[in-house]
Amino acid sequence: MEPQKKLINSVDSCVDEALCGLVRANGGLSLLRGHRVVLRSDLDNLRGKVAVLSGGGSGHEPAHGGYVGAGMLSAAVAGGVFASPPSASILAAILCLHNAGASGVLLIVKNYTGDRLNFGLAAEQARNHGVTVDMVIVAEDCAFDQPSKAGRRGLCGTMLMHKLAGALAEEGCSLDQIVSKVTEVLKGIGTLGVSLSPCSVPGCVPSFDLPPGDMELGLGIHGEAGVKRSKVASADEVVKTMIDHMTNPDSQSQLPLKSGDSVILCVNNLGALSCLEMSVVTRAAVMCLEHREVVVARVMSGSFMTSLEMAGVSLTLMRADQETLKLFDAKPTAPAWPNLSSMCVTRRSYISDPPAMNTRPQDDTYPQGPLSPVMRKTLERVCSTLLEKQEELNSLDRASGDGDCGNTHAQAAKAIQEWMQDHMFPGCPGQLLSVLAGLVQEKMGGSSGALYSLFLTAAAGYVTEQSNAAAWASALHAGTQAIRRYGGADPGDRTMLDALCPAVDELMKLNTAPPGGQMAVLQAAVQKATLGAEETRNLAARAGRASYIAAERLTLPDPGAVAVSAILRAVLEVLEGQN
Repeated sequence: MEPQKKLINSVDSCVDEALCGLVRANGGLSLLRGHRVVLRSDLDNLRGKVAVLSGGGSGHEPAHGGYVGAGMLSAAVAGGVFASPPSASILAAILCLHNAGASGVLLIVKNYTGDRLNFGLAAEQARNHGVTVDMVIVAEDCAFDQPSKAGRRGLCGTMLMHKLAGALAEEGCSLDQIVSKVTEVLKGIGTLGVSLSPCSVPGCVPSFDLPPGDMELGLGIHGEAGVKRSKVASADEVVKTMIDHMTNPDSQSQLPLKSGDSVILCVNNLGALSCLEMSVVTRAAVMCLEHREVVVARVMSGSFMTSLEMAGVSLTLMRADQETLKLFDAKPTAPAWPNLSSMCVTRRSYISDPPAMNTRPQDDTYPQGPLSPVMRKTLERVCSTLLEKQEELNSLDRASGDGDCGNTHAQAAKAIQEWMQDHMFPGCPGQLLSVLAGLVQEKMGGSSGALYSLFLTAAAGYVTEQSNAAAWASALHAGTQAIRRYGGADPGDRTMLDALCPAVDELMKLNTAPPGGQMAVLQAAVQKATLGAEETRNLAARAGRASYIAAERLTLPDPGAVAVSAILRAVLEVLEGQN
């Protein structure tokens, strides 16, 4: 089987290059020459304070180097991918911190044999050099009901220990005080992982086989398989299974959690879940805990201790009193610590009410006026015209689009007809245009609905009951400009604009036409629209859905342009009849 491809230069150099990339990107970090050790670049600030050191295999990024900074780790030692770091590098880091004037060094170590041996050896050697050193082992894995002699594994909860110990050290606490506080907090912390895929170490095949549709519960962070395998379920079910397993009273590695307890929740991406899935899981975890009447005091959600590209997530729960929350909330400078909210999650009102807006002008009642009868008559004619042309527009659209142009225009016409049956007809043209904009936005659908609604909304502000012909010309011009601005099309692109623009250009002559010459301008405008629609036969589509069709197949006129010319003609016929 092909090892999974990775975007690296070489298997041998990837760890050193990754550490170099981390440090080059962050001014607060530096590398110890000849060792895989990330240090605070302001070691002078450690004088008289306890230094906190951690580390472990690579492949868990951003752990551990990303947690180096004021208020978290003073340094981090990296091993190869999933391999514990060598004791010589750990010792070099301890001595570096000691030489900077640290009053003592606390080692935070995950419970894996290699890590315990190498950190333990370095601690013994450091003591011989006269350094005050102590070590805390993190073993908060809740996977095994009966842990073996090796005990529980150290997982993502380790990162929370970096945070608490670092905050205590920053406050100036002594080594003994920090060890006793951290040891106390560790009794109330648990982590459990679940994965939908294995991961593969650079240059190797995947760590275990997981058939599609299966998931593994209770796995570690080194690609080792979990305690049980099951079918992938919904996020809510998976999260409930995880929290039930973590708090199972019959398990020796349970985290006891009772109603009223306050916890910090950490939702940790094991490497390859999308941010979308992570947020779905976070919601599920908060709701599951609240359902058990556990107070969720803080939430962190993201990639904190990964397992290369494993598609999975771990949940860490840490019981938290006010003192723990204060330490947790202190802002460190470590680059991988997120910008968290320090507000309690549970019982926070998190939904805001929308503004009171009447977004449906079609629901309002409007006064009638002298223009009401002629506008009603015109609108009735426009609707009946569009219904008559439904099949013609559909068949034109089948040649260039999805064949529903007639249907969408007919839907709009029917919605307008229904509205006219039940409502007084406004005397103000601007109010009428707003009503029509609301109706087509809601009932017409497709991009046509949005285009007509834009047109009508932009035009509505230009016409009132006192409007003259010139005002109507300005309104139509404004509507057309809105379509061009937001739709991104221009005349010549084979769209409704090829009928609309020539007509509006002609109508602008209403600004200068004598009262007796207005009808002639209107007739000329409708002729221009008809001609423009007809000429779309010869245009290549450059916008809209038809632009994806080969030009030689487009031999019929554009249905949008035909609809516009039909609407304008219907208006003209009614107005000619009035005269």
